[in-house]
Amino acid sequence: MAFDKEKILSMCNAFSKNTLMETLEIEFIDAGEDFLVAKMPVNPRIHQPMGLLHGGATVALAESVGSAASMLFVNPEESEIRGIEISANHLRSKKEGIVFGTAKIIHKGRSLHLWEIKITDEEGKLISLCKLTNMVLQIKNKQ
Repeated sequence: MAFDKEKILSMCNAFSKNTLMETLEIEFIDAGEDFLVAKMPVNPRIHQPMGLLHGGATVALAESVGSAASMLFVNPEESEIRGIEISANHLRSKKEGIVFGTAKIIHKGRSLHLWEIKITDEEGKLISLCKLTNMVLQIKNKQ
C-alpha cells in the first residue's frame, strides 16, 4: 500500500474534532513513513500564569502527535493506541506564535511504540524534548 500523506493528515485532523486537540487548535500538517508533525498556536488561552506557554499544553501537543503517529502503524479496525508514559524536558519558554511537534519513531514493536517528540518554534529552536511510550491494544468484541 502506497503512503498517502494527504489521506493521513485528513484522517488525523478529522479524529481531532470535539477533542482536546480541537480545543488547543492542534493541526496535523506533515507526515512521512516514520514521522508526523502537528502545530499549535501559542496565545493566552494556553499560557500559564506568568504569560508563557504552559508545560501541560506542550505535553498535550506531544502526546497528541505521538499517539496519532502510532496509528500510522496499526489497523484502526483491529487496534487502539494508549499512551502509557510521557516525559518532557522544557528547555525554552515561548509567549506567542506557533510551536510544532514532530514525532519520530524510536522503537516500533508489536505491542509498544516509543517516540521522540521535539517541540520547536517557527525558527526551529527546541522548546521541549519529549519521549512517549504507546501501548498497542487489540480491539475485543467491537459492538
